[in-house]
Amino acid sequence: MNLPLAEGGFAMSGHSKWATIKHQKGAADAKRGQLFTKLSREIIFAARAGGGNPEGNSRLRLAIQKAKDARMPGDNIERAIKKGEGNLEGQQMFEASYEGYGPGGAAVMVDIVSDNRNRAVQELRSAFTRAGGNLGETGSVAWMFEAKGIIGVQAEGKDIDDITMKAIDAGADDVSLQGEYIEICTKPAELESVRKGLEQAGVEVESAELAKVANTTISLDEHTAFGVLRMLDRLEEMDDVQNVYHNVDIPDAVMEKYQSEMK
Repeated sequence: MNLPLAEGGFAMSGHSKWATIKHQKGAADAKRGQLFTKLSREIIFAARAGGGNPEGNSRLRLAIQKAKDARMPGDNIERAIKKGEGNLEGQQMFEASYEGYGPGGAAVMVDIVSDNRNRAVQELRSAFTRAGGNLGETGSVAWMFEAKGIIGVQAEGKDIDDITMKAIDAGADDVSLQGEYIEICTKPAELESVRKGLEQAGVEVESAELAKVANTTISLDEHTAFGVLRMLDRLEEMDDVQNVYHNVDIPDAVMEKYQSEMK
């Protein structure tokens, strides 16, 4: 089995996904607080759907691990589990996925968790409209995406061939070099086992999560790509938004220029 190290192999590439992770890790306290809120909501829903025991609830195990990766305090994690089990009072919330088109025809999917559906949809529609796009009907872009497990490993100081072989041995489907990160792709059900296999082989995992990955990507000119990035930033900043996925292949140079102009 040979896994190619193709630069830009996935839509959720280093140009967008891991740049977001790096930003989150160095975020201001307010941003980190927002990240913890989103992680807590995922834990709450996981516990509500499958119970508060992570041993028998794979979604909860993944949500807890993701919170730990973000250095979320253990007390916050326990409180979220109790809320999900109904042991603590909290607001009634719902989760849903929405889809639409951004600048240049970019396909975008947004996962939300909210206590107010009307407010959430209104804010989503406003973000799409302001960017020159539109919120679409159910199924309008979902067919372009596939559920996958995505594991990120810092590339600096690593032997990429060695990581690739260890990923193969652990059961990964694909490996690609994405800027400063090595991105390892798995089947959704095998995300946990591949992560454990990598860690047992001595590989330090930066992040591991389930994601919706575009089957094919599109390229846009710099001006249009900037419009997409601005829209993605607005969506990510919304309290109700949990995850944002898109199908735009954004070159490193464009991402770096955008980030420098946003400082």
